[in-house]
Amino acid sequence: MTELGLPEDIQACLFDLDGVVTKTAVVHAAAWKEMFDAFLREREGEHFEPFDDTDYDEYVDGRPRADGVRTFLASRGIDLPEGDPGDPPDAPTVHGLGNRKNDLLLEKIRTQGVEAYDGTLRYLEAVRAHGLRTAIVSSSANCRDVLRSIGAEDLFDVRIDGVVAAERGLPGKPRPDTFLAAARDLGVRPERAAVFEDALAGMDAGRAGRFGYVVGVDRVGQTDALYAHGADRVVTDLAELGGKE
Repeated sequence: MTELGLPEDIQACLFDLDGVVTKTAVVHAAAWKEMFDAFLREREGEHFEPFDDTDYDEYVDGRPRADGVRTFLASRGIDLPEGDPGDPPDAPTVHGLGNRKNDLLLEKIRTQGVEAYDGTLRYLEAVRAHGLRTAIVSSSANCRDVLRSIGAEDLFDVRIDGVVAAERGLPGKPRPDTFLAAARDLGVRPERAAVFEDALAGMDAGRAGRFGYVVGVDRVGQTDALYAHGADRVVTDLAELGGKE
């Protein structure tokens, strides 16, 4: 292992955004819960079964927005029309619900702001100082704006986010395609790249892509699940990996 806590042959690091670089995973979870609970209450009445943390971890976290809607609704036996990506947020469609969630998310970000994990920013700077290349890999269509808001856009050589994935027709996590695209854009083979993820779907993507090292970042007490889904190592903060100058 290097002083960065990585195998010697790793040449690039691929980072998820929410929950790894920024403290926005909790904001995402709150927006999903608010949207789904309102939808379920309207559909089933006051005795509906609320959306909870387990639903978020199993069906939504790390997935592209529309995939998260589809996967959760399927778990409840609910089938909605797909609709169109431009559907208004009050449309009773998969894309309508996804856009309703995004509106709630953006409002929460506007009112609460975005914070970065200092340990991650320090680790990113150390990684780059050691000559490794870096990419941000996120299902979020708001990735670039979030990175700019915390002054971290220049810490990444490549960005594969929800916008880029849509342009290239890349399926999202738990499929490995977005991580594989990031490695390809960096000119690095998957076995020479490390993946940093906090979502179970991201762990599945790292395992499916046969990446050289997969680091699970446990912000919510799911260490065992991260290992079960393919992590080589789990930390609560990237500062634990080392990298101090």
